[in-house]
Amino acid sequence: MSANPLAAMPSATTDSLAVRRLQLTDFRNYATLRLSFEATSVVLTGPNGAGKTNLLEALSLLVPGRGLRRARIAALARQEAQPGLWAVAVGVRTPAGAVEVGVGRDPKGMEGGRDRRLLRINGRDSRSQAALGEVLHATWLTPEMDRLFLEGPSGRRRFLDRLAFGFEPAHATRLADYGRAMRERSRLLQEGPADPGWLDALEETMAESGVAIAETRRAYVRHLGKAVAEATGPFPGVALETEGLLEAGLATETPAAMLARYRSRLADLRRRDAEAGLATEGPHRSDLAVRHGTKGMPAADCSTGEQKALLIAILLADARLQRVARGTPPLLLLDEVTAHLDSARRQALFEAIETLGAQAWMTGTEAALFQSLKGRAQFFRVLDGAAVAEA
Repeated sequence: MSANPLAAMPSATTDSLAVRRLQLTDFRNYATLRLSFEATSVVLTGPNGAGKTNLLEALSLLVPGRGLRRARIAALARQEAQPGLWAVAVGVRTPAGAVEVGVGRDPKGMEGGRDRRLLRINGRDSRSQAALGEVLHATWLTPEMDRLFLEGPSGRRRFLDRLAFGFEPAHATRLADYGRAMRERSRLLQEGPADPGWLDALEETMAESGVAIAETRRAYVRHLGKAVAEATGPFPGVALETEGLLEAGLATETPAAMLARYRSRLADLRRRDAEAGLATEGPHRSDLAVRHGTKGMPAADCSTGEQKALLIAILLADARLQRVARGTPPLLLLDEVTAHLDSARRQALFEAIETLGAQAWMTGTEAALFQSLKGRAQFFRVLDGAAVAEA
């Protein structure tokens, strides 16, 4: 047997999604950074606070959503940067060819008091998050997600929606449309008597977008559930289910019937929602139920190591689905991924990444934990806003 169990495994395939160039300007603790990469995975090591997670965050801003920290746009700028502008640019190899994607703080938005991101794809401005989803897809695990099964449903809902972006890029646009209509409806209800016609229009948008959101979640979880039901090596099988008003309704009703029922329900809830100051029912309150497939135990009752293994099992199953559906697995952004993993699970994760042909970006304080990837991944040492390639 080879001393390196990964030696006989393929690297990222020639048509896999891979970042080949990364450029940062006044982003987090980086004044300027320009790095080039092969199509293989990337290992970033260094002490805490050196800027490893900042590199993963920069990549996470190039897919639909608010990034792995969900940070405010202004907070992403380097503290010394004036007037607070920042930019991230990548060159990406995709099955369709090379693509240039850039994102940054929009200076016009700063002047108008509405902070927003400026997005460019191949040099052309774009406002569409769905357009991002058509070009790039990525998913991530962070140390904060180690408590995903122990805390409230909002984190699990975001996790589910982020995975669903790769399944249906338009999901991001529907979530944005629903959120805007929901916030505007809440504002009008709190301010007092509102034009019923305007409320009707907002509730129509909420109903149309909300039912589509629930449909996507249910369809995605059905596919994911099949892919993750069986255990893979030391990673357990997982049982998944969506929980929510619309998701439950769609199990027995057609989308058209559910749309009409939810629209009527929103109208009936106006007084209660006005008193509460928010919409009390809808897909913004849904949840993802996760159980250990072998033990039948809720994820919240599993050990810390088992919970991390469940998360990784879901992530790998999603990557397999995307490889089939889109022809390439997503970028995997894995922050401190070796925490709570024993050596068998750590090695199994590395092997699964290699088998997928995915480009994974992994961080850790100890390079020794990634030793088996030597010669199979690129290693960078990160220190004080700089990253240096290691042999």
